[in-house]
Amino acid sequence: MLPGYPRPVWALDSNGLVNAGDIGAVIATGSHGGLLGGRPETAVKQPVFGALYNDAGIGVDEAGVSRLPALDARGIAGATVSAMSARIGEGRSTAADGVLSRVNATAARLGLREGMPAREALMILAKAAAASVR
Repeated sequence: MLPGYPRPVWALDSNGLVNAGDIGAVIATGSHGGLLGGRPETAVKQPVFGALYNDAGIGVDEAGVSRLPALDARGIAGATVSAMSARIGEGRSTAADGVLSRVNATAARLGLREGMPAREALMILAKAAAASVR
């Protein structure tokens, strides 16, 4: 867990590490922002409040950000950080070094925007998550 946030914010190296204890939390992962096999159910295993991923350079047909619409459909704020700003596979780098490259509509409604530092985005998400449980 990363310190200094009003709700749990977890830095996870892999999206596969999300578990039932993360329901309602905010996660910063080192995983790429692409759906596995194009299957929306692979976006994230649990209903987290918000999630950041690495865009892995975005790629052909924007494959590296294809997770974002699937998260949006579930009401989960999602964003990617540029692979040029954070190391792929390192959740702490996503959180500490990342710069947002794409945001889904749910995240945009909360105030996230492209070009924002991930640290700032995580604070916005943590505050919104804290307010949603009151």
